[in-house]
Amino acid sequence: MNNLDEFIDNLQSEIFDDAKRALGERGFQRWRNPKFNKRMENPDGYGKVTGECGDTMEIFLKFENNRVSTASYSTNGCASSTVSGSFASELTLGKDPDGLADITAEDVLNAIGRLPEEDQHCASLAARTVQEALIHYMSHLVKKPNRE
Repeated sequence: MNNLDEFIDNLQSEIFDDAKRALGERGFQRWRNPKFNKRMENPDGYGKVTGECGDTMEIFLKFENNRVSTASYSTNGCASSTVSGSFASELTLGKDPDGLADITAEDVLNAIGRLPEEDQHCASLAARTVQEALIHYMSHLVKKPNRE
């Protein structure tokens, strides 16, 4: 049994070392302890996008005074999708619609630090999902009658 424990410890160490090299320290820490990873009931803004790779991401936004007060995400994707969704959610906090419209894949990548080249599409997926959540939020504002 001792050899099995040693094998498992070594394997986990190798996996973590590979993940640190691929995601960088910030990305690795966020992968190990994802922030904002939960579904939200009754969001004001909601986006769901399936990327070319088959990963699906959802972004949930709550607004107060026309600024994002709470954000979260959900994904069925890989570690890079998880990290991208987490940082994209964080980037939305405190932003008004104009600020949300400015969030790009490059912003998500910069927040993470780095992603493997073959996974950089995950940052794009996250940014596109934020934009879908913004479109959803704005479409509901347009539908509400002005009662002033």
